Amino acid sequence: MTGDTIPAEMVVPRFLGGGEIGFARKPVREPGQGQLLIGVKANALCGSERGQFFDGSGVTPGHEAAGVVVDAGPETGTAAGTRGVIYLMDFCGECRSCALGFTNQCMNKRGDVGFNKDGGYGPYVLVNENVFFPTGDDVPLAESTMLLDVMGTTGHAIRRGLRLREDVLSLGIAGAGPVGLGALAMARILLGSEVIVVISDISPYRLDLARRLGGKVVDLREKTLAEGLEDYGLDEVDLAIDTSGKGVARQSYLDVLSKRGVLVCAGHGEGLRLDVSRDLIAPERAVLGSEYFCYDELHSNLQILRDNLPYLGQIITHRFAVQDIQEASEIFFRGETGKVLVEH
Repeated sequence: MTGDTIPAEMVVPRFLGGGEIGFARKPVREPGQGQLLIGVKANALCGSERGQFFDGSGVTPGHEAAGVVVDAGPETGTAAGTRGVIYLMDFCGECRSCALGFTNQCMNKRGDVGFNKDGGYGPYVLVNENVFFPTGDDVPLAESTMLLDVMGTTGHAIRRGLRLREDVLSLGIAGAGPVGLGALAMARILLGSEVIVVISDISPYRLDLARRLGGKVVDLREKTLAEGLEDYGLDEVDLAIDTSGKGVARQSYLDVLSKRGVLVCAGHGEGLRLDVSRDLIAPERAVLGSEYFCYDELHSNLQILRDNLPYLGQIITHRFAVQDIQEASEIFFRGETGKVLVEH
């Protein structure tokens, strides 16, 4: 327990549907066995909340949260005052997948923070201790939110692709939203500056930000992906990461994938048409899915964040107080931002 007084009630954003966000009061729950109460300091907006923004949500959204432990239940080992981030998936820690470290594929998952369990847009969130990751005192809490979707999801997707194709000389990214920008940044960090990273989108704001991060941009309002690659002396890419979830985007990158190339689908959404013989067998290509990331990846990504904080910090372009979450969401879903934070 900290010396701060924890209120009995809190005011939280309530996603009403139709693009409207109100506010409601909820009780602040005390942590039970194995649980932590986190005082949230920042939570990043995510495109996967589009459905909650337009259709409404029965829980408090927010799944990219960073904060401080303010109270701990019995049988916990995390001290009050510990700073850290919250892993989205409430994994059991005991199933076959968890035993091997694949917490993103937990077979007995207890829920997803912000989707079917109250999340980080409220000032307090109650979590099981195993999904809290301490970050130390040397990384600002707001910037530590990038350990989640921006770095975690994208680093996992890139590493999955590298398992099947080690000699990557070129990489393509579909979508320059925050996850796509994260994929660009992580690719340059993990693969080195000699690897050409092409990123495509239709948002001028986001393409400009991608250019500043070192990407070779393709404005799909002006040319096709294949034409854009030609501008950079390419006719194919070795590895492609789809962050858009759009069928046309996945199809276009499959069409420019090299022999032995790998397409990693990291964005939920639409489908992909495959001629197995032509698209997969003959060129020995692979199409993979990539879901979030494994909890243990947070350790290496924390060091990457420490070493590259000014560079990665460029992805955060807007910060709003939580009472201005309506404005934050509207500008975010118009595609006129990089990563957007709401801060308590």
